[in-house]
Amino acid sequence: MNATQAGDRTAGDRTGARTDEAATEITGARERIDDLDGRIIALVEERMAVSAGIQQARIASGGRRVNLSREMEILARYRDHLGRPGTTLAMTLLELCRGRV
Repeated sequence: MNATQAGDRTAGDRTGARTDEAATEITGARERIDDLDGRIIALVEERMAVSAGIQQARIASGGRRVNLSREMEILARYRDHLGRPGTTLAMTLLELCRGRV
């Protein structure tokens, strides 16, 4: 597809919608999702920094880097709120924040 053809694409082509009204709604919702994703990423980065501080304090005091009972609490919380996929999400967060065990 050349640049002219790409420029001629309608909003429906980009969204999969069949009406301009639906395309507008989808475009707005996608913008909101992009904003939410940015906020989620920032929160995960903040969580990673807080977790690193906890790990440093625990290790400096002679403790282990990871507290498995605390991780089980976190897994349960995510599972209780989001179901089985929540457990997967929590595991991913824990891995990001402490690395693989």
